Amino acid sequence: MYVRYGKRIFDILFGLTGFILIAPLLLIISLWIIIADGTPVFFLHERMGRNFQKFNLIKFRTMIKRPDSLQPQITGENDRRISKIGRHLRRFKLDELPQVLNVLKGDMSLVGPRPEVEQYVNRFKADYQGILKIKPGITDFAAIEFRNEEQLLTEYNDIEDAYVTKILPRKIELYQKYMREISMSTDLKILFRTLRSIL
Repeated sequence: MYVRYGKRIFDILFGLTGFILIAPLLLIISLWIIIADGTPVFFLHERMGRNFQKFNLIKFRTMIKRPDSLQPQITGENDRRISKIGRHLRRFKLDELPQVLNVLKGDMSLVGPRPEVEQYVNRFKADYQGILKIKPGITDFAAIEFRNEEQLLTEYNDIEDAYVTKILPRKIELYQKYMREISMSTDLKILFRTLRSIL
């Protein structure tokens, strides 16, 4: 019942409340990006959603305007494509705030497995058959455990290979853990743990 009906009600109530509370911060960050680095303010990135339906993930832009398209999708902490303001936004996960709009639109949930790009989903398609039975989320067990993912990736020469062979398999384990434990109490616990880890 919670997965079918309650989770969407949870998302609307908490998502709308969250949007009202962070609206002034969204405006301040938008103006900061415009002043420091011009437009666009937002970055839309195609991800795989529920039942493998694609959608555009909304983030504050944290990279230079014309990054090399041949570079890997994964970024390390010292990636030269990240703008100066982008480093500050990423440090405190502020670039993720606009995803509350994805939640209100119905593309995402507040809590759920983090949305992944198609090329990585295809590498683990059997696992994602189960994971993508629900909407992806802004935060979950994996988002908390890998809060410093970019810093971890700097330890490897090939960050994309490290992500696919070391980090993503562990994330998938945590996504599957969430699928087994999904409930309102689990979602509340993850939201509070996420806020605590950021603060």
